[in-house]
Amino acid sequence: MPPELTVVGSINLDLVARVERLPRPGETISGATLDRFPGGKGANQAVAAARLGATVKLVGAVGDDPFAEEALAGLREAGVDTMLEVAGATGIALILLDERGENHIVVVPGANAEWAPAGFPGAVLCQLEIPVENVELAANEADFFCLNAAPARPIPPSLVERCDLVVVNRYELEALPAEPRLTALTLGAEGAVLLERGVEIARAAPPAVEVVDGTAAGDAFTAALVVSHLEGREWDEALRRACAAGALAASRFGAQPSLPTAAEVDEILAA
Repeated sequence: MPPELTVVGSINLDLVARVERLPRPGETISGATLDRFPGGKGANQAVAAARLGATVKLVGAVGDDPFAEEALAGLREAGVDTMLEVAGATGIALILLDERGENHIVVVPGANAEWAPAGFPGAVLCQLEIPVENVELAANEADFFCLNAAPARPIPPSLVERCDLVVVNRYELEALPAEPRLTALTLGAEGAVLLERGVEIARAAPPAVEVVDGTAAGDAFTAALVVSHLEGREWDEALRRACAAGALAASRFGAQPSLPTAAEVDEILAA
């Protein structure tokens, strides 16, 4: 039986402007191209988990506007079950992406900030593109709760202590108010480490890829780590699979279009 996962999080429409280089403060750059993709960290991680073989439900919110259908398209294509609130305007992410795959992202949360979920049993995954209060509500009844503490923002120590697993990068780790029981720390091109109460218990490096867009690499990593754990894999194997999924996502353009399947992860690890 495939593992079951409930993702509580954001749903956005990504507006991606590709530029030769990122602008400096006060500078205007012309000649960009514009693309639109379904996104949001919650939706990205739900789609990623579904492509990796999990049965996934996403709990989130969109607006009563034309952007909603575009934002939901990837979830529907991936077969993710959705439990939706409709409030305000659909969330938007404004993304500048340069030729090296580096990006600047500004999120307009819209409906993502205007709803409140219940608690859910089983395995639950959250991020911080929704109000912290909503993350706490979502965690109340979870048997396994993972928080991808991104983007970095103030959260109470009690929320960190509630987590079975916290996924962060270096900057997000520094922003945590308490030490998690189990931390997956992503290190970019260096891979990732798994820390139990601050002590390293596993380390993995990503396969070599040409990076073209790092927008959803962290979402692919998080989903692969959680799904691998729910499948009963050991943490060191789960970490390797997560690094491979993140690398594959970074080698492709767009957020949800870049997310790999389980077969693609198997293939790159076997190469």
